[in-house]
Amino acid sequence: MPKIRSFSAPWLQEPNPGHKLFEQAEETNRLPASIASSRNASQGPNRTIAHRGNEVFVARGREIRWGDLADLKDAWEAQQSRTGSASHLNGDSSDSSFEVYDEETSRLPQGPGYRVIKTPVASEIRQLVISPNKDQLAVLTSHTVHVCMLPDTSHLTSGETAPFKPKFWTVGPTTHVTSKSAVVSALWHPLGVNGSCLVTVTEDAVVREWELSTIDRWSFDTPTLEVDLKKLADGTSLDQDFGASTSTNKAFSPDDFDMKVASACFASRNSNGWAPMTLWVAMAEGDVYALCPLLPRRWSPPPTLIPSLSVSVAQKIETLETDPEATREEKLLAKQQLEWMADLDNQEPKLLDGPYGEVTEVYSRPSRPGSIPRLQGPFELAVAPQDEQDDEVELKDIFVIGAKRNTADLMMGEDFELYADDDDKDSLSVSVICLLSTSGQVKVCLDIDGVEAQWLPPRNASTRAFPDQDVPSLLVFHTFDTLKPAEITPDSWPVFSEDVTTRYAFYVTHAAGITYVSLAPWVSLLESELQSDSEAGADFRFDLMAKGQRAEVDRIYTPQHAQNVLAAATAFKSSDLGHFVLSATHNDPVIMFFDTPESELMSDRQETPVSTEHGETPEPLTVWEPRPLFHPSEVLSRPSTLPPWVDALRTSRKRPLMQQEVRLSVATLEIFTESHRLVSSEVFELNNAVAELFRKCEALTYELKEQITKVYEVNQRIETISGEGESRSTKEQNISEEMLVRNRIDVMKVRQENLARRVDNLRKRLGQVSTRELSDKEKAWAEEVRTLAGSILGDEEEEEDTTSASISTAGKSLKRFEEVQTLRDALFEQAQQLQSTDSVDGTASPMPVMKIPSEIRKQKVAQVMSLLDRETALVEAVKSRLERLSIE
Repeated sequence: MPKIRSFSAPWLQEPNPGHKLFEQAEETNRLPASIASSRNASQGPNRTIAHRGNEVFVARGREIRWGDLADLKDAWEAQQSRTGSASHLNGDSSDSSFEVYDEETSRLPQGPGYRVIKTPVASEIRQLVISPNKDQLAVLTSHTVHVCMLPDTSHLTSGETAPFKPKFWTVGPTTHVTSKSAVVSALWHPLGVNGSCLVTVTEDAVVREWELSTIDRWSFDTPTLEVDLKKLADGTSLDQDFGASTSTNKAFSPDDFDMKVASACFASRNSNGWAPMTLWVAMAEGDVYALCPLLPRRWSPPPTLIPSLSVSVAQKIETLETDPEATREEKLLAKQQLEWMADLDNQEPKLLDGPYGEVTEVYSRPSRPGSIPRLQGPFELAVAPQDEQDDEVELKDIFVIGAKRNTADLMMGEDFELYADDDDKDSLSVSVICLLSTSGQVKVCLDIDGVEAQWLPPRNASTRAFPDQDVPSLLVFHTFDTLKPAEITPDSWPVFSEDVTTRYAFYVTHAAGITYVSLAPWVSLLESELQSDSEAGADFRFDLMAKGQRAEVDRIYTPQHAQNVLAAATAFKSSDLGHFVLSATHNDPVIMFFDTPESELMSDRQETPVSTEHGETPEPLTVWEPRPLFHPSEVLSRPSTLPPWVDALRTSRKRPLMQQEVRLSVATLEIFTESHRLVSSEVFELNNAVAELFRKCEALTYELKEQITKVYEVNQRIETISGEGESRSTKEQNISEEMLVRNRIDVMKVRQENLARRVDNLRKRLGQVSTRELSDKEKAWAEEVRTLAGSILGDEEEEEDTTSASISTAGKSLKRFEEVQTLRDALFEQAQQLQSTDSVDGTASPMPVMKIPSEIRKQKVAQVMSLLDRETALVEAVKSRLERLSIE
């Protein structure tokens, strides 16, 4: 998991203006924290934070507060710099760029970086869901849905101080009302045209699609598609009516308990196959359903979606045609998918301009076989007995990670490969479904079979019912708990939140804290096993992997007060603010900054080099462990209820008792009893708050001593490394820190040069010692040289297995060499005899002319010349062979 760097953002803490974004609303400011938190927990999920880049939208009560976090941070830094300069000049630390909070009117001040957005809602806002194009914001209460047309950032940062009133539309003014079922989820369809299709799911299992258009008011009043899942679960043919019932009188039905919706979810737009158009619905009782394909009337697919569906449907048709064991239901399903694809292929898409200058292809929803798909489920979960939950535990949220796009099958036979995103490289080829229960238990399930498009059969007696159809199932790959047994509360509503760094990481937010979960440790390993063609020992490998590899689960935040209800964690990642997670209690923000990975830091440094002379200095490394901020209990700042009670008592029927002496009576006893109850409750809360503050202050002293000790140790190490400690011990040496650093750098350079020289010498020695093997040509040449040496010199160690041809050649050459030696010896003997004769006579007479016959002389000379010619020829032959070998 990413390492937490800090738990604080000074520009969002009290008394800075950024803290006003997270303060309580006016209507809940007078309620005790325990009552407000219990009321918020029982009304559904708490997703009150949404963001658009660095802009954040925070719901407080019935209003939305907008703030630009980057502007708030810059304004706070500018204020700090001006405050510091003013304090040095004249001691004035005031800053006129910010307006203070008006205690009399209890209004949020307007200023740079934040504004108030007025809403027409009549009750507390529970969820904020921003559209994919970041231009619309769905605002949900417990029973109503509104859509806010978000203005451009320039309109919110125009400098005006009045509350901003954008255009609001009420979705389903006669459908989503307080007299009907509550709204549990509002989802922007991933395939909607320019992100304008909103899907609402109510608690009574009714799914509605709203294709919103600002120029058509009727699109906000009537849904384009309405499906009652309870009716669809019992449906038998396509021609039935699956719309929601309009009657208010409802009879008892077991489906009201078994199909009570807890949450719903879509996969991402870039998922493979049918995943982007599959709505997953989690029921409170633990059942999971899928609705595929659920499409708006006009939808825009990504470029690779329709080709991938065509390939998968064609492969399925080809497989069923050659499979003799194919059932009637499978053939009917393949036929319906083929009709659906044929209707889609016959369409000519319309081209629309996208939000960023892109061209979007818009298709119409195929009318065949039908617009309402079949309800698949309930899925059977392969849960071990020790993982089964109690009857009182309910599902609260569902999170789906779609399968990666299969570009290999799509580009089969093409000359080029389709570009794959970085997220698809280490992704699974199956969908991952995560289920979250009230107890904080997370079940990670794998959709091994893959959910495909299904429709009910047409009204035909032969194909009306599928009695032998298999029950779909999900493989429970991993189960873990995010809550301790003491932290479990029956009225809590934990929720999932996406991460911005990887698709296989998410956050679980509950009343006891925020937990980070990463599935990356086993995703790549599981994908390699799924793609492996070998089936030998597959069961053993899967079992070993399931028991060995676990998800990375870590609690990153725990609130100080257990009664606080945390907003769903929202992940941010920007170049201005960094990587952090933002949440909020009922009165304070909760923020956690993470360290940026080293690879991203290196890339950022290469793209934007930092100047240390005139620019900002890089942030130093921290040597302490980050800790969550301590917020004193709001009981210390809450006004007492005793003065209002006294004022009310003076205007009540007991007013005469307040103007006379205290007498023993029943009315006096009632007054004292009521006052004692009020005072005792307030004193009890104050005692607890003061005791908590005292314990924190006492612990802070020990933590401060520990930090001072650590800083002192680090300082001593730095002085030892830089040599500053030695210079201080020797007072005669007056050397600056710059000289010490330079001297140490010079020493290190000399040491580096010596090490480089030693490495070069070792490399040379190793090059001399280590000899490589001879090639075939070199071995042949060496053998020829040895044969020639043996033929000339008569090598006695010649091997016995030498061929007869080489032996005969060597014998002839040796015989000729012996004849030359014999002639040389004979000539030396004759010369010695002549010398000895002259020495005996003792006269220095000239050498007598020896009369040698001309025939003998010519014969001897010819014999010597022939021998010389042979030797010359042999030398030339060896020389030419050596030259050829060197050239080759």
